[in-house]
Amino acid sequence: MKLMGLSREEVKRAFKNGEFTIAVYGMGKMGLPLAAVFADHGANVIGVDINERVVKMINNGENHVKEEPGLDELVRKNVEAGHLRATTDGVWAAKQADIMVILVPTLTDERGNMKLGPVYDVAEKISQGLEKGDIVITEATMPPGTTESLIPILEKSGLKPGEFGLAHAPERTMTGTAIRDITGQYPKIVGASDEKTLEAVIGIYETINKKGVIPMSSIKAAEAVKVFEGVYRDVNIALANELAMWCEEHGLDALEVFRAANTQPYCHLHMPGAGVGGHCIPIYPWFVINLAKKSNPRLVKTAREINDSMPHHIVELTIKGLNQVGQPVKGSNILILGLTFRGGVREFMKSAAIPVIKELKEWGANIYAYDPLCTPEDAERFGAEWKEDFKDIDVIVITADHKEFKSLNLKEIAEQVRNKIIIDGRNVLEPEKVQKHDFIYLRVGSI
Repeated sequence: MKLMGLSREEVKRAFKNGEFTIAVYGMGKMGLPLAAVFADHGANVIGVDINERVVKMINNGENHVKEEPGLDELVRKNVEAGHLRATTDGVWAAKQADIMVILVPTLTDERGNMKLGPVYDVAEKISQGLEKGDIVITEATMPPGTTESLIPILEKSGLKPGEFGLAHAPERTMTGTAIRDITGQYPKIVGASDEKTLEAVIGIYETINKKGVIPMSSIKAAEAVKVFEGVYRDVNIALANELAMWCEEHGLDALEVFRAANTQPYCHLHMPGAGVGGHCIPIYPWFVINLAKKSNPRLVKTAREINDSMPHHIVELTIKGLNQVGQPVKGSNILILGLTFRGGVREFMKSAAIPVIKELKEWGANIYAYDPLCTPEDAERFGAEWKEDFKDIDVIVITADHKEFKSLNLKEIAEQVRNKIIIDGRNVLEPEKVQKHDFIYLRVGSI
């Protein structure tokens, strides 16, 4: 059933009655939850992925994205009900579908230069099955203007915009909370190529999202929303980091000051820390920087520099801690707690641990590592030796906020270490409890 030209209420009824088919391209951490949610609300859904193992698992009712609560049941239930299936044949899926959603990985280098091969490849496949009245939606986060660059590829179908619809509805999800985020944590942002497409796409997302939809004036405006969200976070974390280091210089506790300041409703100081990692926040600012022509986004550039410098500051704090006990860095045993870029997620993109390990090794330290989500092979890959105890350690450096680190047995640790020094790069510990066991405790913004 083609949706262009239908009102949003007509689309909602058709959705719940299973009268149209959605193909979701990309069955990863964001794509599979979206496909399962679509299916759970009544649509016929085809998941498309190049990984044959992933496709086979989905068709067997198995979820391969294990860090997503509730997804096991959602996949199993909807596969058994016949609402969800998967394939590696993207052309076939396009021929079956009325709506095609692109949510494949958008790869970048460290400065946000895009490698959009997977997106263009999907667009090529869709063009071979695109029919009049179909709608193509990009959800993958890309530099503003990217979605409309797919038009020449989609026109290979023989159709022109207006005969098919094009829209951008950026995913606003996090690993571990994707289902919650898709179904109602935040409103959905939507921009489309024309009013008929916009009306239909609003109907699609209002069906699955309790918080509703915010329609934008253009596709490019919708793309900018997601990018600006990431830029806001990056700039404000950089401000927090800069103020925290000023507090160190002036003998203040940054967290004490921040908490008090944030009781004023116009102040929203973020948490300072060891660095900004992941595929999103440290990357999206480069979209703005790289696309600037006459403008010069100096604040955005400076924020990137500050946040990228924070792992070095963690090394400085480590040296400061060792100096307090008269221990040289060279030959010290340093345990890094947390290899991933944030707690609860096994991802390493721009993890603070990686440059911290590298710089401390250059100082001649012996580097050990532990992460509850990782393996000894992961530690070895980043230049550290795996260690699950604290025996003979001189400094403990926390670089990820895993929940396991919040409940460390400090009494037992104090009995094992050679020197009692903790550098808390994620503010996971309570200072009073650490100091009770006579540790030297340093963190970003501490006195």
